[in-house]
Amino acid sequence: MLSFVKEFKHKNKVLIQNFSSLTILQFSNYLFPLITFPYLVRVLGPEKFGLVNFAAAFVMYFNVLTDYGFNLSATQEISINRDNKEKINEIFSSVLVIKLSLFFIGALIFIMLVLSIDKFSSDSLVYIFSFLMVFGTVLFPVWFFQGMEEMKYITFINVGVKTLWVIAVFVFIKSQEDVLLLVILNGTSFILIGLVSLVILIIYFDVKFIIPHFKEIKKQLTEGWYIFVSTASITLYTTSNIFILGLFANNTIVGYFAAADKIRVAMQGLFQNASQAIFPHLSKLFQESKLSAIRFIKNYLKLSVSIAIIITIIMFILAKPVVLIVLGSNYLSSVNVFRIIVFLPLIILLSNIYGIQIMLNVGYKKEFFRIILFAGIVNLILSFILVPMYFEIGTAIAVVVTELIVTAGMYNFVRKKKILKVDRKSVV
Repeated sequence: MLSFVKEFKHKNKVLIQNFSSLTILQFSNYLFPLITFPYLVRVLGPEKFGLVNFAAAFVMYFNVLTDYGFNLSATQEISINRDNKEKINEIFSSVLVIKLSLFFIGALIFIMLVLSIDKFSSDSLVYIFSFLMVFGTVLFPVWFFQGMEEMKYITFINVGVKTLWVIAVFVFIKSQEDVLLLVILNGTSFILIGLVSLVILIIYFDVKFIIPHFKEIKKQLTEGWYIFVSTASITLYTTSNIFILGLFANNTIVGYFAAADKIRVAMQGLFQNASQAIFPHLSKLFQESKLSAIRFIKNYLKLSVSIAIIITIIMFILAKPVVLIVLGSNYLSSVNVFRIIVFLPLIILLSNIYGIQIMLNVGYKKEFFRIILFAGIVNLILSFILVPMYFEIGTAIAVVVTELIVTAGMYNFVRKKKILKVDRKSVV
């Protein structure tokens, strides 16, 4: 194990730098809300604060539409063709055209819903300005930076702009009447991140926009389709958990689950960073040497799973004091929820390795989608059975069982296809 770590450091300096950049970014994503959250809750009050977050949650569905599957498929394309300037321009241009087209389609649907449904129309401007976040994510080519393994730019841009956002919040948001200004600041920050990133692409990477051929647009749509549907399925069943819980329980019970899940998400952040950094690296490695890619995966599997198991055991044992410290005594009911979902980071880590890192990089997108879709259907069935009887505990059980099904399905597929089965002497 120690020899792998030393060899990893020596041979994967870029990968380590990317992982470090994403870790800093993840830390900033925790830090900035931590600074502004107590202030905004008090200034806006429960109603307006809830409105801002509900609008943001509604907008997230349109983010899924415009992201399509490019954060993985385009990342892979850029990684493979990183030394081909002409091809990079072609990929960048076709993806941008598709994302802008999906944005305008989504914007039309969004505005029609907001103006025609009473729940939205009463605060239509809040929803419409919240939609600026979608335009910002369309402009932000995170997939390009990941494919080029230059994640430091993502970190610099995000941290810089979000620092300005934090300052603006304290300077301009003074009362409940400033709720519209807050969503404008939120949307503007996303757009600014996107615009700065495009400037960096032009100046430092010499990327040029060209009119893409229809053939290339079709190719990008085809490449990203199964990842898009899979991502949409994942978003549907992960978002639906809290929604279904809210159908059968009051907001307090929903709060117990959501609060415990926030801690779980924080635990999972470290492994998500590793996944983002490793995916483009493996894409290129599979193209150059399948043997090297398999060797890397096996060593990474041993190291990351060992760390995840240790963290899971510690957090399970210390569940009550962790909840008391992070959430407070009013959230004691979150302890049992947390003890159930504390296993999710480990389970999702395994599904990520066997699914995203292996299945997608080897080309089994259809099979990946089928596993995700099946798990999503199972999750909905389990939720409607367990949640009415056990509320937040039922939701937690449904989520864990669903993720276990995903992981088991992907592991079984990789094992049956013998993807990792090579000459032991040449791999170990």
